[in-house]
Amino acid sequence: MTMEEFAGDLLRRKGLRSTAQRRAVLTALRGHPHSTAADLETRIGTDRAETGGLSRQGLYNVLEDLTKAQLVRCIEPAGSPTRYELRVGDNHHHLVCRRCGRIEDVDCSVGAAPCLTPDDDRGFAVDEAEITWWGLCAECRRATTPR
Repeated sequence: MTMEEFAGDLLRRKGLRSTAQRRAVLTALRGHPHSTAADLETRIGTDRAETGGLSRQGLYNVLEDLTKAQLVRCIEPAGSPTRYELRVGDNHHHLVCRRCGRIEDVDCSVGAAPCLTPDDDRGFAVDEAEITWWGLCAECRRATTPR
């Protein structure tokens, strides 16, 4: 099964129409986690034959639809554009490099959501915790270490 066929199947299972634009976005995200909308726009290009023509607003509409359907996860690290990934439905978190912006997935050590419990939930029924660790990746650390 090709990625395009797989994407079409995913869309139908979530009750969404399998449009060329939605399949193109899902395909562009495969192997490219933490992509920005600009990254996706570049990857998809403007090939009308493949996507039926996907404007920037059309791309954002598709991303919103896919996020609402839980086919795509949206993360918003401070100071960075919104990022999109296909890894959904699990309880993972992120490491972000302060210098180069590299983002890596980190599996939750607890396994089950919400992973953390607030001291006082103030009446909320907490079902998820989003954790982002900040620091320098190995490459940036090497670049700043005196030799």
